[in-house]
Amino acid sequence: MANQHALDMVIGTGEAQRNAKVAEQHNVVAKKALEAGDRETAIVEFRKAVAADPTFPGVLFHLAFQLDLAGEEDEAIEMYERCCEIPPAPLNALINLAVLYEDRGDLVRAERCLRQVLETRPNHERAKLFMKDVLASKGMVIDDDGEKDRTKRSAMLDVPVTDFELSVRARTCLKKMNIRTLGDLLRTTEAELLSYKNFGESSLVEIKQMLSTKGLRLGQGSEDAYRASRRRMLDTLKGSGKEVALEKPVSEMNLSVRARKALQLLNIQTLGDLMSHTEAELMGVKNFGATSLNEVKEKLVEFGLALRTLDDE
Repeated sequence: MANQHALDMVIGTGEAQRNAKVAEQHNVVAKKALEAGDRETAIVEFRKAVAADPTFPGVLFHLAFQLDLAGEEDEAIEMYERCCEIPPAPLNALINLAVLYEDRGDLVRAERCLRQVLETRPNHERAKLFMKDVLASKGMVIDDDGEKDRTKRSAMLDVPVTDFELSVRARTCLKKMNIRTLGDLLRTTEAELLSYKNFGESSLVEIKQMLSTKGLRLGQGSEDAYRASRRRMLDTLKGSGKEVALEKPVSEMNLSVRARKALQLLNIQTLGDLMSHTEAELMGVKNFGATSLNEVKEKLVEFGLALRTLDDE
């Protein structure tokens, strides 16, 4: 009830006189609390900042993000919605809101958020991946036997790759990469397969042809991996103080021009975005070599973070 009262207080100030100076003061206190690992105090201060200035989009986003980390999804959604109502709507806020909507099964609102992102950035990779998943989920829900379809899809993803007609070399490589099921394979990109020793173009073509006959393709399940990775990151870092770093912009990493351009091509905007990618995905970007990879990894270590690995799936 206390949280609801705080939320009502914030919402009720929408027509009140805005005080940007007071809002910024609370914003500063909130960020210092986060740096000290005190999320509870940070949330209180962010709420006060929003109460002082309900049109402060940056604070609305930070409050929503911290509420999501704290498990206060109802209020997090409310804050993300308010953040997105202030033009231009932050793309990260729209995507995070879409993920929360999808987690609740509200696919219509999730799709609406993602379409708004894609109208602004048609090539936004994360939004495109999430949109494919939302549309696929909508198709299953619309079916009369939606629950049966979901069960059937889940069972299909659990089918061992050894059940498919693949060459010994392809099977051996998949086994060594710990790709055991069709679901594992669909979450893997071409770049990740080709980055593995002894995995050549012929094996890649073979696997792509096999998937094509089933109406599937490599990487189409990667949106699940990103979402799962996001949740794992939050759960793993919860209470450590490191979770604050997830929303930091990659511009704060002071990377070289080449590394920055590569991250821009992948639409990586925050450290959380970066952590959800693998080394192979980064190496798959043109002109992104071992030097840039080591640079990114070293910078992440400074924040106590690391890139996603296939073993994390």
